[in-house]
Amino acid sequence: MLKKWMIAAATMGLMMSSVVAHADDDSYGLNDIFTNGHVDGDLRLYNFNRLYESKTTPNASAFSTAALINAQTGTFFGGFSIGGSFVTANSFNTHSNEIAKIDTTLAGPQNSLGTFSQAYLQYKNGMFLFRGGYQYLADDPWMGNNDSRIIPSSYNALLAQVTPLTGWNLFAIREYSWKSRTSNGMFPDNLYYPSKYDGDSMYGNNGSLPLDSRTARGTWEGGTSYVHGGISAQLRYYDFLNFARTFYGVGSYVFNTDTGFNPVVGAQYLAQNYGSDNRFTETDTKLFGVAGNRIDSRVIGGDLGVLIPNGRFDIFYNDAKREAGAVGGGAIISPYTTNYGTDPLFTTSMIRGLVEAGPGRAWKGKFTYDLFDKKLELTTAYAKYFTDYRGRSHDLYFDVIYHLDGYLKGLTLRDRWELSNGGIDNLNPTNKTFVYNRLMIDYKF
Repeated sequence: MLKKWMIAAATMGLMMSSVVAHADDDSYGLNDIFTNGHVDGDLRLYNFNRLYESKTTPNASAFSTAALINAQTGTFFGGFSIGGSFVTANSFNTHSNEIAKIDTTLAGPQNSLGTFSQAYLQYKNGMFLFRGGYQYLADDPWMGNNDSRIIPSSYNALLAQVTPLTGWNLFAIREYSWKSRTSNGMFPDNLYYPSKYDGDSMYGNNGSLPLDSRTARGTWEGGTSYVHGGISAQLRYYDFLNFARTFYGVGSYVFNTDTGFNPVVGAQYLAQNYGSDNRFTETDTKLFGVAGNRIDSRVIGGDLGVLIPNGRFDIFYNDAKREAGAVGGGAIISPYTTNYGTDPLFTTSMIRGLVEAGPGRAWKGKFTYDLFDKKLELTTAYAKYFTDYRGRSHDLYFDVIYHLDGYLKGLTLRDRWELSNGGIDNLNPTNKTFVYNRLMIDYKF
């Protein structure tokens, strides 16, 4: 890790030396490198509470504040810029002395955490974009920011993107390592590895693989996305090396009726495979109590909805097929979202979805409504799961968001509440009711 930082520092030093050497030549845009730079960020205060009906599992909570500072220079040499982000979190010694009573998914069990989550070189000129280094992959459905905790995930990756037309992107990504939401640096692992693997302070993870597992080799990804009018669609191919080759497609269409009530239809499809050289088969690791000799999973999904004045209502459906002989009986392999509940499947809830509950079927109803010129956002949802290895369960969800304005513009108050009930084989502790409440205050500047 130190070697990587030394190389990065040396590279940055050489670049800045070049900048200084040419500072008197404005043809390269060097005089504007700082004056046209940009700094923004977030100040956050989160309080999470996990309430269990189980008599053997104690309630858990966590409080944390955080500052996320992003900076990017102005462009130079015809489109180059340098960016970075520093994140720091502190619980002010409010954690319990018993780790079982700490919601370690918020920021880990430690009282403070500080790290660089972004440090990249970017080139952008016309339709072309290239970015290399530590970065957020904000719009990536299976390898994104997972930004539902105090600090988002980030990746050591190369990104190349071409935008031939407005709304149409072609992109390729090579990811080498990542920083989980509670990690203090980049590590060659993912959420299937145990906490403390290779010194990583990763919590809220799946952790099924043994400590002596071989490292993760990263990901290749390529795809395209298109948004125009009522059409929104994307196709992506991921090679999560030694985990799963994944094809993912999703699309939706909004029918404009000029009445204020516009129907929506959507569909999604996922297919995964990998041979016996996957990390689960190599280590005889079971998912949902089932080992396998390969990766094999299929998921279909549908959405029927309607946009109404100031709101939207949807009915979602997903079906993940059970596959005999496959790891987890056809488990959906999601190295960077599993146990986070941040995957893009239509029926995923705040606590979990079919990635965490295993093969089966699910449906979900969701209603959102805005008030006071979109200052107040209300969401309620109900999801039902019928799974092969974790039985039947249901989740009830409420979400209230309020955006302040005037002198407090940028300040957002949010309270998320979800109840999960049912299931077997310890889906929730001792299969009892689990209530999760997340209070979040965020100020963007």
